[in-house]
Amino acid sequence: MRDLTQGSITAHLLGMAGFIGLSLIFQTLYFVIDLYFVSRLGNAAIAGVSAAGNVFFLALAASQMISIGVMATVAQAVGAKNEAEANLMSDQAISMSIAGAVLMLVLGYAFGGAGVDALTADAASAAEGRAYLYAFIPSLALMFPVQAMISALRGAGVTMPTMVLQTATVLINAALAPVLIAGIGTGVPLGAAGAGWASTIASLVGTIGLVIMFPRVQKYLRLHIRALKPRLDAWKRIVYIGLPTSLEFLLMFVIFVVIYWVIRGFGAEAQAGFGIGGRIMQSIFLPAMAIAFAAAPIAGQNFGAKNYDRVRETFKQTAIIGSAVMLTLSLLCHIAPELMVREFTDDPEVLAITVLYLQIVSWNFVFSGLVMAAGSLFQGMGDTRPSLYASATRTITFVAPAIWLSYQPFMTLEHVWYLSVASVMMQCALSMWLLSRTFKRRLGAPAAATTPAAG
Repeated sequence: MRDLTQGSITAHLLGMAGFIGLSLIFQTLYFVIDLYFVSRLGNAAIAGVSAAGNVFFLALAASQMISIGVMATVAQAVGAKNEAEANLMSDQAISMSIAGAVLMLVLGYAFGGAGVDALTADAASAAEGRAYLYAFIPSLALMFPVQAMISALRGAGVTMPTMVLQTATVLINAALAPVLIAGIGTGVPLGAAGAGWASTIASLVGTIGLVIMFPRVQKYLRLHIRALKPRLDAWKRIVYIGLPTSLEFLLMFVIFVVIYWVIRGFGAEAQAGFGIGGRIMQSIFLPAMAIAFAAAPIAGQNFGAKNYDRVRETFKQTAIIGSAVMLTLSLLCHIAPELMVREFTDDPEVLAITVLYLQIVSWNFVFSGLVMAAGSLFQGMGDTRPSLYASATRTITFVAPAIWLSYQPFMTLEHVWYLSVASVMMQCALSMWLLSRTFKRRLGAPAAATTPAAG
């Protein structure tokens, strides 16, 4: 267990963000590695796997309800020095995650194929997407218990061991991808399905390793088999904190689905270009995401310990560091986007679409970083509803206009990308206002402002 209520907040942020960032990088490499080898199978495979990959956001949205809830409750319990409470919430989160994994398997195999058919531009892309998805679904199910355990550890300030484990799973995935996708060494290529099986096998190994590692990397949290019996009061607390964040990720899933649906008329090349661009954007967001992920347990522990000025300082440092990182990444996307794209496609049309996408959406990188910083503070304080309210505005500022645009003869891909930028800017403005209100309501006036009055 790491006490985040003492010492330099900046040092805590950078120290934890380093390990979290590496963990996120290796997690994202699952998809980048798959995409690299799948891209050798043609545009239909890229479009199909990219469309099927949207189910990842749906699974991530559901798992976030548990992982964010347990991170916040464990962090606050650790800050309040309540070991029994921290263990209770950790155990109950794992119990919830097992139920979520079973539900993911059932729903994924029952309805996933129909979802891929609805998103893809042609039959060839749909076939490739189905093959990938059916092999990838077990990996999505394992995400639930894995994220619950990792988030419980993050709430206790433990990040390095999970990074090491995720590094190992990515190496396994990287080794399996060419073997299963292209049949290297076996002579039996599985194509797009091989990408899904590579991720599933690596996830299974990682899950087993995490169960073994969990009680050995810290002494504060334990796995209590008898405590896995559902307790509705604990489940309600986890859901209260985690559900708004889960709905946020669900909205993200809806936005990606709408984009695929809106641009389907431009063909598989447009969907492939957006799929590659989206994966690249997710990858380059990782440094800012790591900083935001590190801020949540810092804010949570200090909120639990009633160190409210340190909660404010956590946001300040997160916003400054995150904005600097995102500004640098924006410049990279404007100056040399081709360097990040050429490894994934040699099709001139797909390349041009991807480059244009990155150049336009990079205008909202700094605003996205501020949204993530605010979201992490809402999580730490145990009230994620304001973050959901800000995200929900994108149904009005992006989804509705994008659907309207799709029926207009003048619509171009650039219209969709610029609309996305504008909607993120408006989301950021609302997030900042809601965070300011939440600070005043839950933290009171800063200490420096109250001292003269006290005197």
